[in-house]
Amino acid sequence: MNSTHIAIPTILKVGNGVLDSLGDYIASNGMKNAVVYFGDGLIDMFGQRVMDSLKNAGVTVLEYQELTSTKIEDIIELAFSINVKAQVLIGIGGGKVIDATKYAAYLKKLPFLSVPTSASSDGFSSASASLIVNGRRTSVPARLAYGIVVDTAVIKSAPEKFLYSGIGDLVSKITALYDWLYEEKCGYTTCNDFAMMIAKKAVNSFVRTPFSDIHEELFLKELVDSLAMSGIANEIAGSSAPTSGSEHLISHALDKMLEQPQLHGIQVGIATYLMSLVQDHRYKRVNTIFTDTGFWDYVATLDLKRKDYERAIDLAPSIKPFRHTYLHEEKYREKAKEILCDDAVLKKVLK
Repeated sequence: MNSTHIAIPTILKVGNGVLDSLGDYIASNGMKNAVVYFGDGLIDMFGQRVMDSLKNAGVTVLEYQELTSTKIEDIIELAFSINVKAQVLIGIGGGKVIDATKYAAYLKKLPFLSVPTSASSDGFSSASASLIVNGRRTSVPARLAYGIVVDTAVIKSAPEKFLYSGIGDLVSKITALYDWLYEEKCGYTTCNDFAMMIAKKAVNSFVRTPFSDIHEELFLKELVDSLAMSGIANEIAGSSAPTSGSEHLISHALDKMLEQPQLHGIQVGIATYLMSLVQDHRYKRVNTIFTDTGFWDYVATLDLKRKDYERAIDLAPSIKPFRHTYLHEEKYREKAKEILCDDAVLKKVLK
């Protein structure tokens, strides 16, 4: 008999004030010795709350420090200097420290607790990390989170650009799933129906959430929950295909090309709208959510260059040559470049 075994986070806590119960969540799962990594400047902001929570629960902090580097060689060195008594690694902060911590946990085969302070992407729930390899941002295998703890009050206090990034990354599941289906249609893969269902439910739940302000508790919880579900979809599929398609290839290409790329979800969001037009699939829904949330208004302030996106479209297939998204076919790359120049929305946000 064939059977499927997947890993899912043992701990999932999303809500207002859950950061103060961090120690209880860890202790209740039998872990008493922790190493804690904070994002840059976050010890001053959250350090005392975290330390008090761990101490009150009887969890010993063997070491804590702020991490600023995502160079793979630095993380390898860090991983192999971790105290041998460590039972769990805790990453608290944005994408950089989460990625560094999950990769160190992967190398040391230790449980990893993901505590994001912004909802900028689904990285806090995924089993891959974006690290600097040979000078460029590169996706590498990492540890799926043993636990995810997201304090919505903390998420709410982060700069708005991180929320826009999270919105862009989540909405991208619309085009990613369509790419995956196209890949199957062309005979390059077989879609996992359960993974597809999870990813589809995640994005549909989010885009149908009523809101008047992106800082509302319900909106933030839907955003975080749906981003977390995306990581589970990837785990089921055994790849990032359910949540990462041609729109992500454009973003990865921009990462390789540009000295200072934008936030991952910002680049992905723009590419999602572009690819939804190429696919002729749900582009009105994508445009509506980006308009209503203020995503487009923010993007318009960034002075982004159309020629960079044109180059990224051509580079995209080489990022993952083993995939077969729409952009792996020349006719769709040409269509994408035409849309870049002709679409009224993209004309407003790209120079």
